[in-house]
Amino acid sequence: MKNRSNGGLVYSTESGRMCPACGQPAAQCLCRAADRAAPVGDGVVRVSRQSKGRGGKTVTLVKGVALDAIALAALGKQLRTACGSGGTVKDGVIEVQGDHCDVVMQTLGKLGHAAKRAGG
Repeated sequence: MKNRSNGGLVYSTESGRMCPACGQPAAQCLCRAADRAAPVGDGVVRVSRQSKGRGGKTVTLVKGVALDAIALAALGKQLRTACGSGGTVKDGVIEVQGDHCDVVMQTLGKLGHAAKRAGG
């Protein structure tokens, strides 16, 4: 049996899987609840256009929206529908395929988000 330097219980028949970070049962994990509660963003929504590293394809990026993951996905869906194009949400950044900065700015304004153009 290996002697673990960080120690801690990995699995228990009493409470099931244990969180490696906080040591609580997975259903009562404190660190995962803290991650879900704190949305990422500074409140200033920045809209920019990028084509670097994408094979020459242009995408519109929306960064800094202070929403949780589910609300961010819903906002991404609304923006993609307004632009009539595809896209995704990755790491708190909404990506809309194509150069749609003006449409995204108008849509964010209608939804109550104060947006700024970023990156020239």
